[in-house]
Amino acid sequence: MPTLSPTATTGDFRREFIAFCVKQGVLKFGSFVTKSGRNTPYFFNAGLFNTGAALDSLAQFYAKAILASDVGFDMLFGPAYKGIVLASAVAVALSRGVDGKPGRNVPFAYNRKEAKDHGEGGSIVGAPLAGRVLIVDDVMTAGTAVRESVDIIRAAGAVPAAVAVSIDRMERGAGELSAVQEVGKQYGMPVIPIANLDDLLGFLEHAPELRQNIQAINAYRERYGVTNHV
Repeated sequence: MPTLSPTATTGDFRREFIAFCVKQGVLKFGSFVTKSGRNTPYFFNAGLFNTGAALDSLAQFYAKAILASDVGFDMLFGPAYKGIVLASAVAVALSRGVDGKPGRNVPFAYNRKEAKDHGEGGSIVGAPLAGRVLIVDDVMTAGTAVRESVDIIRAAGAVPAAVAVSIDRMERGAGELSAVQEVGKQYGMPVIPIANLDDLLGFLEHAPELRQNIQAINAYRERYGVTNHV
C-alpha cells in the first residue's frame, strides 16, 4: 500500500473520497476485466467497505454529495441488496449532520427481492414510500437497479427525485451514452455521484506514488469514455 502525499487528501470531499477509497483498498490499479468484458486499468469494489468505521465514513461522503447537489427529497430508498445498507447508513449520517450543517431526520425504506407472505407481508420494509424519493445505490453499470427502483416508487404513488451513487466511471454503456446519462435522460432526474473519473484523475496528479496510472486511464477513457458528459 503506497503512502499518499499530503496534497492528495486536501481539497473538496470528492478528492478526499478517492483518497479514502485507495486507502481502504476499494479502488485498485492494474489490469482488470469488467462485467462487460472490457480490460480496465482501475477497479472499484464497493463490497470492501466492510467495517463499521468504513461504512460510517462512506455514508458521510454520500451525505455531503447529496447536500451539495441541493436536490429536493423527502426520504431515501435502498434497492436490495447493497442499497439496503447504504440507505440506512446515509439516513444516520444525514440525521447527525455533516460539515457543521444541522442534521435532518429523513425516513428510509428498502425492498425485498421476494415479497414476504407472512407477518407484515409485502416487498417494502421501512417507511411508506411517499413524496420525493432519493435512491441510494453503490455503482451504476447498466442502470437495472435504478429502473426497478423507479417502478417500485411510482407504483407506490411516490416520485423518484434523484439517484446517489459512489462513483461515475463516465464511460459508455451499450450505446453512446453512459448509464448515468441514460438514467438522467430517461427519467428526467439527476444522478449524484460522490466522485467521477475527472476527480480520480485530479487526485492522481497529486499522488506521486500512483501518477503512473494516468496514461493507462486516459487511454481507456479515449476508447470507452462518453463525450459531452454532464
